Amino acid sequence: MAVNTKIALVTGGSRGLGKNMAIAIAKKGIDVIITYNSKKDEADAVVKEIESLGQNATALQLNVADSGTFDAFFATVTAALKNTFQTDKFDFLVNNAGIGIHNSFAGTTEAEFDQLTNIQFKGPFFLTQKALNNINDGGGIVNISTGLARFSFPGYAAYAAMKGAIETLTKYQAKELGQRKIKVNVVAPGAIETDFGGGVVRDNEQMNQQIASATALGRVGLPDDIGGVVAFLCTEEARWINAQRIEVSGGMML
Repeated sequence: MAVNTKIALVTGGSRGLGKNMAIAIAKKGIDVIITYNSKKDEADAVVKEIESLGQNATALQLNVADSGTFDAFFATVTAALKNTFQTDKFDFLVNNAGIGIHNSFAGTTEAEFDQLTNIQFKGPFFLTQKALNNINDGGGIVNISTGLARFSFPGYAAYAAMKGAIETLTKYQAKELGQRKIKVNVVAPGAIETDFGGGVVRDNEQMNQQIASATALGRVGLPDDIGGVVAFLCTEEARWINAQRIEVSGGMML
């Protein structure tokens, strides 16, 4: 293994957009640690795919909703870095893991709100904080937001509000971590055909057509539209991109 090989940690990397991000990052010649919540078999399959590309990879269990487990998780990360990658630090953190809850503002319950807070905002906030001891100076953090933080579709008030918080947090992280030359950016996908949110964009033909008609490029997004952008932010070419919100939506709601 080349001594200077970079390593990225992608949360929620076993399926959907996270899987696409992890594989796209590996194609850039970067080793990858992915996390999964419950589906170890899917995560192991992604590891095998990354290894087939010639990069080292491993999968670790993580529930981003439970910040009380983060210290133990990073002890596991430290061990994996030593055993799998022969190093003690990684270079890029991609805060991708998340869920979607579709409910009106009036109908959103406290339980739904708390679940979204823990997974979409509190989790990434404190996971990134705990990761600082393991991230190399000069590395990078990519937070994942949503087009819904810029435009509004009914039913996503709580979800989009959490992502708006992530976008503000990104700027503060970039400002405070700049002394370590750690770059922090946010990627905001538009509507994507995955199993996210119960697969509503992928499987609901009416929803799919509605989104396509509101998109300048005339279709709904695919996972392959997103992963490469995140991977680019983990390369030397992106070294001067910092504190930016990059929307990857094909031009939705312009």
